[in-house]
Parts: sequence; structure tokens; C-alpha cells
Amino acid sequence: MTFAGLDHLCRRLEAIGHAQAMLGVDEAVNMPEGGGEKRAEAMSVLASMAHEMATAPHIGDWIAKAETEDLDDAQRAAVAEFKRVYINRTCLSSGFVARQVNAAIRCEQLWRQLRAKNDWNDFLPSFENIVALAQEEAARRAEVLKLSPYDAMVEQYDPGSRSADISAVFDDLKAFLKGFIPEALEAQAQRRSKHPLKAFAGPFAIEKQKALGLELMKAAGFDFHHGRLDISHHPFCGGVPSDVRMTTRYRTDEFLSSLMGILHETGHGLYEQNLPHDLSHWPSTRARGMAMHESQSLFQEMQLSRRPEFWEFALPKAREILGLEDVTIDDLLAHVHRVERGFIRVDADEATYPLHVILRFEIEQELVTGRLAAKDVPEAWNAKMTEYLGLSTAGNYKDGPMQDVHWPSGAFGYFPSYTLGAMMAAQQWVAVERAVPDAAAQIAKGDFSGINVWRKENIWSKASMLSTPEIMRQATGEPLNAKYFEAHLKRRYLG
Repeated sequence: MTFAGLDHLCRRLEAIGHAQAMLGVDEAVNMPEGGGEKRAEAMSVLASMAHEMATAPHIGDWIAKAETEDLDDAQRAAVAEFKRVYINRTCLSSGFVARQVNAAIRCEQLWRQLRAKNDWNDFLPSFENIVALAQEEAARRAEVLKLSPYDAMVEQYDPGSRSADISAVFDDLKAFLKGFIPEALEAQAQRRSKHPLKAFAGPFAIEKQKALGLELMKAAGFDFHHGRLDISHHPFCGGVPSDVRMTTRYRTDEFLSSLMGILHETGHGLYEQNLPHDLSHWPSTRARGMAMHESQSLFQEMQLSRRPEFWEFALPKAREILGLEDVTIDDLLAHVHRVERGFIRVDADEATYPLHVILRFEIEQELVTGRLAAKDVPEAWNAKMTEYLGLSTAGNYKDGPMQDVHWPSGAFGYFPSYTLGAMMAAQQWVAVERAVPDAAAQIAKGDFSGINVWRKENIWSKASMLSTPEIMRQATGEPLNAKYFEAHLKRRYLG
């Protein structure tokens, strides 16, 4: 039975993927700087090995034969997803994969050193190499997949999404936000004239911030028997479903940016931990692209953790652990619902955040197609930041084009997923309210079990057995519709 051969191969690839994931987590969390060269070499060799195994010529024959065998629905879904992944993998040679992984790891390590120094000039040669490799990857993929170069890159993160459709949605969203943000800022000013923004007395010890984060992660349903929380330069959720590794970064002068980062990554972690376990080696049981992944992190952070009901249960814990005194829910909401034009994407509020994503989406399209040279990114970035958010990043590289880890690590085509995910999360919340009428009351008690049951049944358990549009249609009753996100923003910031 040919399917048995694919099943065995999937188990071997899962084992190598596990090793790659853990080496990647360790590189970001624990590895000393001096270990970088050999770590890059090790990870590039593993990537090449996995690629060679997954793209061997006979595998195409296995897939074709398996499609004719008498399989059950789950097996057919596994073959279909393996075929999609196989076609995408065979776009690239194992030699190219090794070269690209090595370059990306080295560039990311250099980025960590040079971002703090605001040193664009020393970073540029390595970044130019990454962009050149991304262009080569895009060309190779475009030829096989019969897509445009940028669409071929987006396909790796959000299968089925196309830049023309994304651009249409983003153009409408830009137009909406152009009018909405000034309105939100005016409404915020009026609220503050009656209830001034209250400063929280710091410093906040990292140990206490972590303790609060762990407490809220546990309440949200994160399984610490299969995961942990660490510190890194850039917050992320990595590892594997049976061993989810989350990170954050702390500031001692305030606690909310780290806490919201933890809750955001918790959404990613819950998704990974609740994917189907029994057949975790099949590609069909893995997360369905980054837009769906971001919908889960933004559902946890924006739809749940920034609600007044969330702070009814969380504020007493924050008072106890951090020593917050005379702080009310309204005081906290004034911070977590703050609208403010800023430089940093990961610190942006949900109203201005889409503009950060759209800026990157527009620039990386130009980079991948070669219409924009790597050396000219700071100028393009500054022009769009000035136009969209009224802020100049001229000469401020660390808060401009050097602020994200994505491009140094070679992830071009990823950014649209963030805002698509925010839209999906808003639509999912409306569906949750229909299915769990007392969801808000449950949140106020710190009980997320009913909401998590809905998420598991409608999102997490579906994994990659269905397309993103079909998962959304089955879960919410209709395809992705931006009206829910816009209504959510109006309700939260103008209501």
C-alpha cells in the first residue's frame, strides 16, 4: 500500500522538523553569540536533509498511486495536503534550501546585534543577500506554481491567498482607517478629559510580570505539561504541538506590553496544543497557514484579553502579584484601548496596527519583484510611515525597517497574515457570541472553557483538512467579511 510509505516518510520528516524547531528555539532563547556559526551550519544541513527526503523523485509516484487507493476521508485529506506541500517543496533544490537557511540564520544573528546600534549600513550587505535569495526563491516557485513571484511567496504562509485580493481588502481598509483613526483619537481625548490616563507606579520586577503572565496563560487553557514561557529578542511561539515554546520580552517601567504579548502568543500556543494529536505527523493535521494562526493569537489578545470582562477577573490577580493599588478597570481599559500613532508594529494598537502591516505588504512586494532595491527600503519606509501615520523614521532604522525579525530571517509574504487574522478573529467572536450567549459572563469569571470548546470544534480540530475560506464558512456561516472587524473597531473605540 503506497499510502503506508507516505505515512512512514511523514513520521521521519516530523522527527527532523521537531529537531529543527527546538534548535531554532534554543538559538533565539539560550544560545551564546559564539555558537552562531556552527548552529547555522547544523540547521542548514538538517534543512537540506529534510528537503532531500521530502522531494525524492519517487515520492511523486507514491502520491499519484496513493490517490487511487481505497482511503478513508482523513487519509484522502492527508494525501491532498501532502501533494500540495510536495509541489511547493520541489520548487526548490536542497542546495538552495541549505544556502538560504544558512544565510537567514546569519542575517538574523547580525540583526540582533546591529538593530540596537541603529546600524543600517553594516546590516545592509547581509540584508541585500537575503533579498536576493528571496527573489530567487520567488522566481523558482512562480515558475512551478504558475503564480506571480509575490503570490508564490504568500502561498507559503497563507495557501490560497492572492495579492490582488489582499490589495483590494487593504485599500478599502486604508480608506476606512483614514477617517476612523482621527475619530477614535477625538473620542479618546474626550474620554480623557473626564477620566485622565492614570500612570501605573513601577518599576515592575520581571519575575512578578512573568508570574502574572503564567497565571493568565493557565486560566486561558495553556497546557504547561506541553509548553513553557521564556525570553527572547522578539516574542514568538515555536516548538512543536507536544512541546510549545513561547517567548516574550520585558520592560521594568511598564507591564502591559509584555503581558499583552504573552496573551497574544498564548493564542498561538493554544492552537498548536489543540491540533489533532493522534496523527500529528500528517501535514493535514498541522495549522492551516499563518492567517488562521494569527486569527487565534488575535482572538486571544484582542477579542478576549482587552475586554472589560477579562479585567474583572484579571485585575485582582494583577493587584496581588504586581502590587497595583487604587487601579480600576477603567484605568486599565484606558491603557489597553489606547489609540496612538507609533513607530513599533508589535506595540501598536489594533486600530493603527493594520497600517503597519499594509506598509510592509506594499514594500515587500516591491522588494520581491525587484522594483525596489534593498538599499532604498529606509526611504520608502519613511515615506509610507509619514503618509499613513504622520511619523518620520528618517535615520531611525531600529524603529523603522530594522524593527522586525521577519525580513532578516527571509520571511517575505508573511505580513498580510496579521491583518487578515485580525479580521478573521472579529468574525469568529461574533460566531462565538451566537453559540455561547453568556460568553462575556464566563470571561468575567476567568472561565474560558466554553469558548475554547467552540474554538476546538470549529477551528483547532480542522487543522489543514480544509481550506481557510471553508473553515471560516463552516465556523461563522460566511466567508471572510471585513465588516465585522470595522464594526468591532467602531464599537470599542467610538461607542
